[in-house]
Amino acid sequence: MRVAIYGYGNLGRGVELAVRENKDMELFGVFSRRDPAAVKTLTGAAVYPAADVIKYKDQIDVVVICGGSAKDLPEMTPMLAGYFNVVDSFDTHARIPEHFENVDRAAAKNGHTAIISGGWDPGMFSLMRAYASAVLPGSTSYTFWGRGVSQGHSDAIRRIPGVLDARQYTVPVEEALDKVRSGVCPQLTTRQKHTRECYIVAEEGADKAAIKKSIVTMPNYFEDYDTTVNFISMDELKANHSKLPHGGVVISTGRTGLDKEHTQTVEYKLTLDSNPEFTSGVLTALARAAFRLNAKGQTGCKTVFDISISDMSGLSSEELRKMI
Repeated sequence: MRVAIYGYGNLGRGVELAVRENKDMELFGVFSRRDPAAVKTLTGAAVYPAADVIKYKDQIDVVVICGGSAKDLPEMTPMLAGYFNVVDSFDTHARIPEHFENVDRAAAKNGHTAIISGGWDPGMFSLMRAYASAVLPGSTSYTFWGRGVSQGHSDAIRRIPGVLDARQYTVPVEEALDKVRSGVCPQLTTRQKHTRECYIVAEEGADKAAIKKSIVTMPNYFEDYDTTVNFISMDELKANHSKLPHGGVVISTGRTGLDKEHTQTVEYKLTLDSNPEFTSGVLTALARAAFRLNAKGQTGCKTVFDISISDMSGLSSEELRKMI
């Protein structure tokens, strides 16, 4: 299957490396909004202007869209789904139903298969929460992210006028995490579960007070959290915040027994040295699924809840059965 990458930032570079590890895939190339002559890929992959992508619609099996959720993916994914099978990592949870409808309309109309919101949350963590609810009816699931760099939130900050670069760390509140692990099932608000730390490099002369206000009041990203905004130099950002670690846990607690006397707790944890490279691995597996589903005539928009592991995996059915 021939995979193309649309957008070449940290996530796009991760997909480039992930495709190289899958024997049933080849990388057609990268489509960038930057001047292709100025883009140097990690593996020497060809670079094309993003505006020309439709010219290659008969040469590409799946496009992995590597844009930001705040501004890029709501426009890019429905547009590209009209011409290609596509996969994206849209991660604004509150807007996933809306994004699904827009992408489904474009993909179904044109006989393509789209898989949205792939990655680890939404994505792998979504599956863990769903499995727990199926196995332990009435259970409660809690998700804690970090401490780590959120690519989507960092990108949202960089879109604010006056911001040159930014990193945003999501940090679990340890007291809340301890309560959940104890099986108490506390009622926790969004603010009680996480804090957010922002490190900003501002343009010279930028209104830092306005930047801070734009951050802490941003819907779906920061307004529901205690957020700390730190303005630092570019040298400090490069020295102390150049890596992209992340991770987190999903903890689900339910009760079984005649009188609900037994507590059952399930914990799923990720510890990631590179958030974009792990996310890219998920997206690449979903690209395989999109290709296979389309071949079966299953068109329109899908989420991870609609995808079987056999469609995602590069292993044969026989090889997978040996892992049961």
